[in-house]
Amino acid sequence: MKNIDKKQALANMRLFATSLLLLVAALYILARSRHGHHAWDWVAAFAEAAMIGALADWFAVVALFKHPLGLPIPHTAIIPRNKERIADNLAAFVRDKFLDTEVLVEKVREFNPTLKIAAWLTRGANAALLADKLVAVFVGALDFIDDLQVRQLLRSAVAQRLQQLDVGVLAGRLLDTLTEDNRHQALLDAGLRRCARLLDDPDNQKVLAGMILEVAGREYPTMLRMVGVVSNTEELSEKIAASLVAGVNRWLHDISDDPQHPRRRQFDDTVTEFIEHLKHDPAYHARIAQWKHQLLSAPLVAQYIDGLWDQLKTWLRDDLARDDSAVRRKIAAGAGQLGQWLTDNPQLRDSVNQHMADAARALVFDLRETISHHIASTVKKWEDSELVRELELSIGRDLQFIRINGTLVGGLIGLILHGLFLFL
Repeated sequence: MKNIDKKQALANMRLFATSLLLLVAALYILARSRHGHHAWDWVAAFAEAAMIGALADWFAVVALFKHPLGLPIPHTAIIPRNKERIADNLAAFVRDKFLDTEVLVEKVREFNPTLKIAAWLTRGANAALLADKLVAVFVGALDFIDDLQVRQLLRSAVAQRLQQLDVGVLAGRLLDTLTEDNRHQALLDAGLRRCARLLDDPDNQKVLAGMILEVAGREYPTMLRMVGVVSNTEELSEKIAASLVAGVNRWLHDISDDPQHPRRRQFDDTVTEFIEHLKHDPAYHARIAQWKHQLLSAPLVAQYIDGLWDQLKTWLRDDLARDDSAVRRKIAAGAGQLGQWLTDNPQLRDSVNQHMADAARALVFDLRETISHHIASTVKKWEDSELVRELELSIGRDLQFIRINGTLVGGLIGLILHGLFLFL
């Protein structure tokens, strides 16, 4: 009920109780004016006792909130005079009766919150509704995020994690995995076969021979001039280059076709030695750490990490703005699956409920003390007039029934006493 309605209801009941008092007072005057008539004596007895009851109860009701007629009568204005004690007692009552630890824990168990959550998530479009609410909150949060601070935090987090990462040991373990069951030999076979197929092509052989001649002419011009003295330089050079290419091709085929070829064993030894260095050689580790530090210090890396946040934020904005948002669908699907999972797994529900009960038990002591202190301090801070006004609005209307009942019950008692007087 609003304050205006409460004020009006209180005013109406006061008017009714006061009118009833005035009515019995008028009735008493009328009855006394007809003194000597047997019937009016009964009316006078009723009216007199009713006035006494009404006045006594009026005094009692008014004395709760203020001094009757403004007179400082002892033990009146009870509530304002005892505000602090009332505040402490009210806070203690709420704390002990409503916030008792075991009572709250038992209420949590009786409520079975996990089952309620599961039922809600699996009912109708509630999961989609939850997703919409979460997305709305998330979209609003994006507008308040400090992009510069996020970039700095992201950059710092990535750099810290990479600085703590031992790349050498990690690479060594990765290569250990890759070389199990001679997987590296399979990789070597694939490479050898591909190179051999390339060199089997005559056109590729001519291209490679031409490259050999070009390099030899640039690096060893004197040798080529000496060769030109005994024979045609161009023809001999082409034959030598072609022979080199053919020899390399045969060598590749030999290695590829022979599982026990010495070059394979040499490849095994090289790979094994390299892995051991990666895993255990401090010099390798120091060199890798230096490379890692140089990489992380490079401006391009910082720009790349900064760009990740910008791209993520842009993608989120674009996705959440669409009706068929992938993020919204994922949240809704996850919420629905969670609800179904909780519904289908009573043991899981019991476990979650127990965790909630334990959390309530752990929090309730501080909670009950905080709430009781808040209640007491709030009541104590109220002005006396404000306290009186709020209490009168809350219970004043019901207190007027005391006045009404006092009037009627007092009148009935007056009739009984008059009857006893006549009887005696």
